[in-house]
Amino acid sequence: MVFKILDATAFYAGIPFVSNDSFMTTSIVYEEVQHIKAKQGALEMLQQTNRLQIRDPNEKNINIVKEVSIKTGDNTTISKQDVSIIALALENESELITDDFAVTNVAKHLKIQTSSLMTKGINTVGKWISYCSMCGKEFSKEKECPICGSKLNRKLIKKSI
Repeated sequence: MVFKILDATAFYAGIPFVSNDSFMTTSIVYEEVQHIKAKQGALEMLQQTNRLQIRDPNEKNINIVKEVSIKTGDNTTISKQDVSIIALALENESELITDDFAVTNVAKHLKIQTSSLMTKGINTVGKWISYCSMCGKEFSKEKECPICGSKLNRKLIKKSI
């Protein structure tokens, strides 16, 4: 059976409730969305009919995702829930359904197939860099310029996919 991996946005968009596909998510994403349609028992029904499975990725894949998110510069914007669903998609070689740019950027760097929900998706991937608009210097981890003290800006160095 082929499962698609869902992030929280997919639940809010109602994807598992209107599709006949089978889905997976992680326990921390499930905790975040379990209030959706709670009175109707919709999530429980999806689990009972095996259309929704709650699984957590192994530590190895979580670490791989964290390493790639550092390389792309997305580690400052993705949450532990985001890391968990990317790792789950990596582990199961499954499609990831999300509208989150940072999640998609990291997933595409890992060669994970992604689908968007309410947006057209992303056409480019890249690496985020921090730069000082006053000095023009680039930095990797700083929040303010060590030269002039200005707040650093971020920009994406794009690469076509």
